[in-house]
Amino acid sequence: SPDTLAVNAGAYLAVVAVAAFGITLPALPAGATAFLGGLLAAAVVLGLSRAGAGPIRLVLAGSALTLALSGLSGMLLLLRSQQTTGLFAWGNGSLAQIGMQSIDRLAPVALLAFAGLMLMGRRLDILALGDDGAAVVGVSPRLTRSTAVILAVLLAAVSVAVAGPVGFVGLCAPAVVRLLSTWIPGLVRHHAFIPASALAGVFVVLGADVLLRAVFGAQAGAEVPTGIVTTCFGALVLIVLAYRSRDMGTDSGSTAFARLRSRRTFVLTLVATVVGLLGAVVAATLFGDATLLLGDVGNWLTGRAGQFVGYVLDTRVPRVAAALLAGAALAVAGAVVQAVSRNPLAEPGVLGVVSGAGVGAVAVLTVVPLASFWLIGGSALAGATAAAALVFGLAARRGLEQNRLVLIGIGVQAGAGAFVSLLIVLTDPYNETKALAWLGGSTYGRTFPELIPVLVGLVVALPALALMRRELDLIGLDDETPALLGVRIGATRLALLSLAVLLTAGAVAAVGVIGFVGLVAPHAARALVGRSHVRVIPVSALLGALLVVVSDLVGRAIIAPAQIPVGLLTAVIGAPYFIWLLWRSRREG
Repeated sequence: SPDTLAVNAGAYLAVVAVAAFGITLPALPAGATAFLGGLLAAAVVLGLSRAGAGPIRLVLAGSALTLALSGLSGMLLLLRSQQTTGLFAWGNGSLAQIGMQSIDRLAPVALLAFAGLMLMGRRLDILALGDDGAAVVGVSPRLTRSTAVILAVLLAAVSVAVAGPVGFVGLCAPAVVRLLSTWIPGLVRHHAFIPASALAGVFVVLGADVLLRAVFGAQAGAEVPTGIVTTCFGALVLIVLAYRSRDMGTDSGSTAFARLRSRRTFVLTLVATVVGLLGAVVAATLFGDATLLLGDVGNWLTGRAGQFVGYVLDTRVPRVAAALLAGAALAVAGAVVQAVSRNPLAEPGVLGVVSGAGVGAVAVLTVVPLASFWLIGGSALAGATAAAALVFGLAARRGLEQNRLVLIGIGVQAGAGAFVSLLIVLTDPYNETKALAWLGGSTYGRTFPELIPVLVGLVVALPALALMRRELDLIGLDDETPALLGVRIGATRLALLSLAVLLTAGAVAAVGVIGFVGLVAPHAARALVGRSHVRVIPVSALLGALLVVVSDLVGRAIIAPAQIPVGLLTAVIGAPYFIWLLWRSRREG
């Protein structure tokens, strides 16, 4: 759907960027801007299909790219808040801000794209039989697929330009029609399937809007974005489809493109990352809204620092420690998730843990404005645990097959994210600011006692992973090899993922939501030291800590005395590496 392939996220970023820099555009140019953004995002994700990538790999690529584009959008919303007023609600898909002028101008574009897809109905039917069969009867698979994608992106861009990204309608409506096709066989053909999906989409969006007004009343219902309800419905559809599907196989045989590395290479890499991390910690301690010297740190350690230096270091050192520990925990969790799912594009968020923690924390922030850190952190841990239990419980009933686990996790992640957006929209501006800051990932105001959850997670998980290093290596290969060697695949998978949940929940409870660390750090570690997890785990931890410490330093210094949440910066810094990862995946696939 446009959501899982990052089309909506790309279109939304394009519109936000235009608004952030004060460029006023009428509806048609705004639609063109959304179209270009969505088309570029779709091109990046669908580029993997040329390497023979499977559907799970495409969904993970789209989810990761959505995370990057959402981070960029969030940064623009934060830095240019006056120019982008109202775009947060619009970004969740709102019907309240629609005027007939935009609809009148964009309706012809949508009709032309719809007509083009209808004319391609027969070709799409043939393409559904497979590329070889289509080529035999004279249908070019590449041309047909490219044209259909462009027209579909154009329709999604029109939707974004009019109402914002109304989530998961592109998933729900076709799923409903396919369900009806079991009773009405004629709906399978695209000449009937396309208009039936359009009609189902109308009912989904109108039904969601009517439901909002019925539950919250006419006034409050108009303020809540309709896309929140459609996203919840779409998440449920995705979970049901994943749960009921047959074994979907695997997209790849290993977790990375890593080659065997020598012991000397590992030692040199370990030393280099340790030195780099120490340098980053020193820089993060000395620089920020106030610049200090090493002598100031020495005086602070011996209790001889002045009042100003003491205040700066009393607040700065704990947040540097928070960044270091959270980065290490998220990176190690990402390494485990990538090994278990056997996909280098997976990250801890696909387990639904991060969004579950967000529900717990934001619920407390919006209901109990003066809540303590421990109440917020405890609620985040409870939400993460509940989300993980839901994902594992649903996936375990069908054998914990890794691709099904990932899709169920993405569904839970989307549904929890929509609920978080609902809580933020319904609360007052003061609580909204606090919730958005927490969701952006921030080390601001952290103290040493508040780091206990993530520290406990690392102390428990690292020794356990060291003991399970053989199982982690084997389960990252395939299902047959560990089974032949006596490894209980289901139990091992559950144990490893439980450790990943513990690490992720502890990190999120300590510093909020920080994305991309669990995606890029483990993959970079495998590229540097090979795929043996006795090497990957420590290097991943060091690289993850380095990424978050540097991001926190940049966020404190770039617009001082104001600050940028570290989670937004990790997304921005990680996005270029992710684009390179997709390109390399396509080339080496």
